[in-house]
Amino acid sequence: MAPSDRLTSRGWAILLVLSSAIFLEGIDISMMGVALPSIRDDLGMSTSSLQWVVSAYVLGYGGFVLLGGRAADLLGRRRMFVLWLTVFLLFSGLGGLATDGWMLIVARFVTGVAAAFMTPAGLSIITTTFPEGPQRNQALLVYAGIAAGGFSLGMVTGGLLTAIDWRWVFFAPVIMAAFILAAAVRLIPHDTPAARTRGGYDVGGTLSLTGAMLLLVYTVVMLPEVSIGSTATTAAAGVALLVAFVAIERRTRRPLLRLGLLRSAPLVRANLGAMMLVGGFFGFQFIAVLYLQEFRGWSETETGLALMILGLDAILAPTLTPILVRRFGNPTVIVVGLVLAAVAYALFLRVGADWTYAAMLPAFLTLSVAFALAYGPLTIAATDGVAEEEQGLASGVLTTSFQFGGALGLAVVTAAVVAGSGPAGADLDTFRTALLVPLAAALIGVVVTGSGLRRRARVPAEQEVAV
Repeated sequence: MAPSDRLTSRGWAILLVLSSAIFLEGIDISMMGVALPSIRDDLGMSTSSLQWVVSAYVLGYGGFVLLGGRAADLLGRRRMFVLWLTVFLLFSGLGGLATDGWMLIVARFVTGVAAAFMTPAGLSIITTTFPEGPQRNQALLVYAGIAAGGFSLGMVTGGLLTAIDWRWVFFAPVIMAAFILAAAVRLIPHDTPAARTRGGYDVGGTLSLTGAMLLLVYTVVMLPEVSIGSTATTAAAGVALLVAFVAIERRTRRPLLRLGLLRSAPLVRANLGAMMLVGGFFGFQFIAVLYLQEFRGWSETETGLALMILGLDAILAPTLTPILVRRFGNPTVIVVGLVLAAVAYALFLRVGADWTYAAMLPAFLTLSVAFALAYGPLTIAATDGVAEEEQGLASGVLTTSFQFGGALGLAVVTAAVVAGSGPAGADLDTFRTALLVPLAAALIGVVVTGSGLRRRARVPAEQEVAV
């Protein structure tokens, strides 16, 4: 890299603060899954109500993330990041102090809303602080690698903290958030909100879009729990609100979401690829945890340590991926990453009743490399070429794709496991059937993102003929 392409010491400091926040968000999500049995026993919650500890967070996150992205553009990225990081800190602490299940569920919902505003604000600070090109690419790959590492390491951390007391799963993020908040106030530069120059808010668009996202995420989250009729009703209501939102955006002078942004084929491909990548990854992890804990009888700590190898992407993403992106281009690296994800899921289809960890390791290693190759470049592709005043919105759309994809993948895999389970629980055939879901997601991702490669190949050929 030329000296002008390298990050400055201050740039690294800002990036570390923002990456720490997304690491916090990732570790907060993954720690929760390990702690759920202890939470149920201590608070006397039923199994059906326990799932809302996770679902409430996803509902708040997925329902408000597009609004969060637009709020960062209109009200100031630094302001939104600092404000909602503070809310995240406070309600994570409240969750640790909960004495009833409903208190914990409310705390998780508000924490999810806080993440919905904080995450796109942080990502758009990166895309507006670092110029498009090598600097921004390096920053985004480091950011994505640390985000993925947070999710992977959270399972290990959650197991260790739950062994002490499940409440530390909530208190530990409070301590970490306090340090990040102090550094953010000092290091993140002030920005000028777009609202100061343009003014005006799209209230109708805001209400219809937020309502639509809440209903659609609720539909996905409840997919394994409710009847087909209920699923169809909430899905139809969500789609109706989306139609109303589009009609409002076409008429308003200052839309919440400029619909032209969604006409960009590279942006659409990147977001669909993100949905497939994360949906498959979340679904696979759920299957792996069930296999290791319920079928094989491994402890939470043993399971977390076994899956810790997936955190290898936190090392590969900022080191190997930038080299490959510079050598082969962003689209090629994305497609290769999704192909490797499909290979990893196919390898795990051979899962046996007495598999050693060495037998599982090839699938885990391949998946960690796949995630390292695809996650960061998808983040770059989803924000490349977007105007500065819409970077928060583009970040919100991408975060929506990640969250919605994760929720959808988890819901479909859960439905497959529930449908195939007998009185004694899930067997190997059930796990193998459920594994077809992440495998299909990865293959769809390859087809969607691979179409961009074919398009890129045709353009130079047509230009050569013209010459």
